[in-house]
Amino acid sequence: MPSAIANGVDLYYEAHGQGPVILGIHGSPSSAVLWEPAAVRLGAVGTCVVYDRRGYGRSGAPEPFESTDLGDQVADAAALLDRLGAESAVVIGRSTGGLIALELARTRPQRVDGLVLLEPALLTVDGDTRAWAAQLRAKVLEAAGEDPARAAEAVVRGALGDDAWDRMDSGVRELLRAGSRAVLAEIHGRGLDLSAEPLELSDADLAGIDVPALLVSAAGSPAPLRRAVPRLAAGLPRASAAVVPGGHLIDPAGPVVVEFVRRLA
Repeated sequence: MPSAIANGVDLYYEAHGQGPVILGIHGSPSSAVLWEPAAVRLGAVGTCVVYDRRGYGRSGAPEPFESTDLGDQVADAAALLDRLGAESAVVIGRSTGGLIALELARTRPQRVDGLVLLEPALLTVDGDTRAWAAQLRAKVLEAAGEDPARAAEAVVRGALGDDAWDRMDSGVRELLRAGSRAVLAEIHGRGLDLSAEPLELSDADLAGIDVPALLVSAAGSPAPLRRAVPRLAAGLPRASAAVVPGGHLIDPAGPVVVEFVRRLA
């Protein structure tokens, strides 16, 4: 199993294909396992690298793993590119992974050739979305207070609905449950979507992210998870937007994504 010590953390990763680097960043809770079919398809366009973020799946975490900040997640991604010898990449992020990808482009623009943001979890775009995120955070902490292993399940049920969790394959549910410790570390950190101090971006911040960007939302996704897309599409100087069928777990190798990445590769 390939892994690399990046930013002091043992990160599991997989690389598919050859050519320009495409970095895939998963959401919370999740794992590179759920990206593998998409990574294989993206490997026809370039070298698609997907990894388990710190504390998820097959990756390690610093001990004690009580909190993690958005800055840690961004530094992990940049350090992984360093270990792979990649100066830059087209970065695809879904949900929390999209938030990380966005902040990577804002703070380290030289590392990002282009952005694909699949309903990025920037939950500070308006008051209604902030309130929704605060309620979800409270539900997760309440569930974790009864049993910390329920944190990841509570995120999925709270964000996507009970049916979304119940329809998942039992193996996927177990994989997500295993990420509960990482979910709680993110909640207790700063800058991430369900933390007490989530990322705030001004119009000037967005205007400074001058890279080609594709913003994708899903027609059947909960409204709070879709609201960042129009805000970012309007604020990023080189952005386009698309709506695809389905729900929040948008295919990272869907046709609109592959077409965009192919133009940059």
